[in-house]
Amino acid sequence: MSTPFPARSMPERFRGFLPVVVDVETGGFDAERHALLEIAASPIEMDAEGRVFPGPVVSTHVIPFAGAEIDPKALEITGIDVDHPLRGAINERAALDHLFAPIRQAIKRYGCQRAILVGHNAAFDLGFLNAAVRRTSHKRNPFHPFSCFDTATLAGLAFGQTVLSRAVQAAGIAWNSAEAHSAVYDTERTAELFCAIVNRWRALSSLDAAGVDHSLLVADEG
Repeated sequence: MSTPFPARSMPERFRGFLPVVVDVETGGFDAERHALLEIAASPIEMDAEGRVFPGPVVSTHVIPFAGAEIDPKALEITGIDVDHPLRGAINERAALDHLFAPIRQAIKRYGCQRAILVGHNAAFDLGFLNAAVRRTSHKRNPFHPFSCFDTATLAGLAFGQTVLSRAVQAAGIAWNSAEAHSAVYDTERTAELFCAIVNRWRALSSLDAAGVDHSLLVADEG
């Protein structure tokens, strides 16, 4: 028998998965050819009432893998200076170790089976993550290899917006264009957006369970 919705534990709410928001900054669009330059992740947390909220962000700059290509147009968008002496970049294997350790801890803490990537246009981020895992032959990847939650799709449903900046603002969250295209900043805003949508759905589902007619409320919010 299924657990009544809304659930009050992470495994119940997401079928044994721990949502983890991930954003990557790269040297182009091809995960096999273009360099992974920056990556950030935020495990989603849950309070005793079943409401979700963003967890701490872990991030690092990444040294391009041997033979990687970098499109100068991509650097114009991200503002990354690959050769900056203070960039503090580490190689892909070390970057994945740095990212995966706190994610595995969060999976264990919540009693989940594995992580599921949450991203805005999530297939892009998952593709670069999986490519780095393959290149480094990493054996302890906590993420599901192909399933993901896409906030572009979720925001399109919830707010009628699919561009991250517009979706974030439609959700009532502040957006600073000057800080965009940083893996940390985009991860933070995407995590807030995901939590806003999940919590909104939870609230509406609670009204449904209580037999409350919330159709006018939904119309007003739209």
